[in-house]
Amino acid sequence: MSRLRIVHTSMFRYADPVVASYNEARMTPLSQAGQTVLESRLDVHPQTWTHGYRDYWGTQVTAFEVLAPHQSLLLTAEHVVEVVERPAAASSAGWDVLRGPEVRDRLAEHLADTSTTEVPDDVVEIARRAADGLEPSEAAEAVCLAVRDELEYIPGVTTVHTPAAEAWTKRTGVCQDMAHLALGALRSVGIPARYVSGYLHPDTSGEIGATVTGESHAWVEWWAGEWTGYDPTNRVRAGEHHVVLGRGRCYDDVAPLRGIYAGPQTQDLVVQVRITREA
Repeated sequence: MSRLRIVHTSMFRYADPVVASYNEARMTPLSQAGQTVLESRLDVHPQTWTHGYRDYWGTQVTAFEVLAPHQSLLLTAEHVVEVVERPAAASSAGWDVLRGPEVRDRLAEHLADTSTTEVPDDVVEIARRAADGLEPSEAAEAVCLAVRDELEYIPGVTTVHTPAAEAWTKRTGVCQDMAHLALGALRSVGIPARYVSGYLHPDTSGEIGATVTGESHAWVEWWAGEWTGYDPTNRVRAGEHHVVLGRGRCYDDVAPLRGIYAGPQTQDLVVQVRITREA
């Protein structure tokens, strides 16, 4: 078990005052299987009203607007979360179940690709070869590993909106790219899969009380009888160092902050995630 204190700050600065800003923040974790939220707050400056709700995918959303002229916008999200190792899947489903009408209807949105997760034919072929002869739960991990083995982790060569096919052409990317490619590959062989956003404590042997620079992170969950979390970037099952923020079809469904504003272009954006292991 890990108890993690996460402080996530996002500072936007503008060249001239912004007149109005309307936003949605997806920066609040929820208690669920594998994690318990002990404390949580999201502060916005300039101070404004906020309204919280769950979106279609079950992610906690904080909507807010700032109508006073402002030259900067600061969001500070602080949470204390207890995370435990997720137990191994208690049940598994065969290909006959995954290909049956009930699953294909109920999980249709996690079988269909978006423009970001659609993968080229050679990725489909790699996925088919990796899955050949395996049951879905074993095939899913094999597919993720096979795709990951073709990629090099290099920050800065892509953005969160880069299509999976473009990252594949470059054979480089970061966690969002690897999650998008894994999703497209899994869906291509008929395994329902969804995108997960959250935080990752980067040091699995982190000293209690030590504060480190953490990461906003992305991984996937596949369904083969029940949902199973897997981190393609690090080639591991999602565990006690992964804190879930939200889920969806791809990054676009779980962006930490989305909105519109009236004013000049953003001059500067500084994002920092600090994680302290408290237990």
